[in-house]
Amino acid sequence: MTRIASHRGGTLEYGDSTPQGFAATANMPLEEVEFDVHPTADGAIIVHHDATLDGTTDRSGAIAAMSEAEVRAAVINYGAGAHPISLTELCAIYADSAVDFRCEIKPGVDGRPYENFVPRVVETLARHGMLERTTFSSFLVESQNALSAATSRPRLWLVSPPVLRQLGPAAVIELAKSRGIPEIGVHVDTADSVLMAEVEAAGLDFGCWAAHSARQIEKLLALGVKVFTTDRPSLAIAIRNRFRAEAEL
Repeated sequence: MTRIASHRGGTLEYGDSTPQGFAATANMPLEEVEFDVHPTADGAIIVHHDATLDGTTDRSGAIAAMSEAEVRAAVINYGAGAHPISLTELCAIYADSAVDFRCEIKPGVDGRPYENFVPRVVETLARHGMLERTTFSSFLVESQNALSAATSRPRLWLVSPPVLRQLGPAAVIELAKSRGIPEIGVHVDTADSVLMAEVEAAGLDFGCWAAHSARQIEKLLALGVKVFTTDRPSLAIAIRNRFRAEAEL
């Protein structure tokens, strides 16, 4: 059955990348927790979606230009007063959980990869015993190359709708295979059985992201994609349970 990844710890249920969302996800009957990482100016690794604090917290500024203390002082919007956490703290939350990591390597405010960032993320995960439970993802081919050089852990290429449209499925598949990327993830609204069959026929895994509504979740479960991310993990679990029950009838 299709795997479920709680996107940013269940944004629509717990707020964006909140400690309570990550803690709740750690105890859910699903397979992965998805999260994003950025460096601080003093060498910490922060779990946060955007490269800045603008729009998601009560503070502003680029994470990479701030100290860890400055970032952690921010209050996450709609997060019940919670503050951003570090990758080290996230590892501690999941140390005794059956839920695995899905770590997205994010770029900086300029859209470019952070210099020498990937090896630091890999080292931190390894030091806390979580590397062997981590799948990596990125939209950027350059970050995919850095991941390939730093670790043998599974990785997937997040293909945006514009890239899929401009390159076309055949070119996307060719590029993924040439870089040794074993899995492609597309936006739920661009996924269909034809695209999935083409990707899988090339020997690649096929997953999706941004399945937040019941209709979107049902679509991906019916397709049988490998995995999808969702901001509503509790809803996804309930729908998957229904699909399982119906399959047993």
